[in-house]
Amino acid sequence: MAQPPKVSIWPSRWFHRVGLRLAGAGLLTATGAIHFDLYLTGYRSIPTIGWLFLLQMSAVFSVAAAVLVTRSRMAAAVGAALALATLAAYLWSVWAGLFGFKEIRSTAGIVAGVVEVAAFAALAALAAGPAVEDPAGQAASGNRLRAKLQAGVPGASRAVAGVAVAALVVFGISVARAPGPARVHAHSAAGVKTATIGGVQVLVSPSGFTLYWFGRDTPTMSNCTGVCAGYWPPLTGPASAGPGVRGKLGTIKRANGTTQVTYEGHPLYTYYGDTAPGQAFGNLLNINGGLWHEMTVAT
Repeated sequence: MAQPPKVSIWPSRWFHRVGLRLAGAGLLTATGAIHFDLYLTGYRSIPTIGWLFLLQMSAVFSVAAAVLVTRSRMAAAVGAALALATLAAYLWSVWAGLFGFKEIRSTAGIVAGVVEVAAFAALAALAAGPAVEDPAGQAASGNRLRAKLQAGVPGASRAVAGVAVAALVVFGISVARAPGPARVHAHSAAGVKTATIGGVQVLVSPSGFTLYWFGRDTPTMSNCTGVCAGYWPPLTGPASAGPGVRGKLGTIKRANGTTQVTYEGHPLYTYYGDTAPGQAFGNLLNINGGLWHEMTVAT
């Protein structure tokens, strides 16, 4: 009696792996693109962090290309590890700070984190899943060990899904607890005053937070926009002078149309790293493209 022909499942497996390869490489490239944009809009001036961004971008673009061109499961495994390591670095900078730099909650950071988890899931599944070759054919040729490797890691899909879900949970908790500019730095400009911090008389917001000026600004234009403004929220007006403020207060129009307060021709900002009155952690920081100074009071 003739045996019915066997129906091969390998074509569908091949399409499945092509989909994972394209998705994983695309998502990995997306994380590099997001970091490239952040690098250009301020992160390149952060000591150590700027170089790490360059290293991350070079690595993800190279690995993404290797995943597409070589179809190597090893390249996919490296890409999965790289995506997870990038997410871990972000979470560490949120919780404890990385090389003296502490991250805030931002739209770019949230999007990058979600993309990194998705890239890990796709590439890890690609690395641990079955290869395109038919393992039964490998076994028939006598190479049973290779057949087992080609068949993939048992239970890999559940393990990958578990790690991805755990990463998303930790990421969500971290984002929820991370400070956001709108929550931490809602400072009114009415009644700008002075305070002595570290033996220096400086200008502070009505709630007591140190005010700063940026070395790259001009008397008529702020050069701190985009990501920069998340770390250095502009002091918006109109402004009024409190006791002890002898210099000239004024205002400029920012690129987004809002009014920013100036003092002696310097647009004023607070710093997200100052979490309480009396702090001046932003003084003399060389970050976001230039040097920052606490706004000393004119005498």
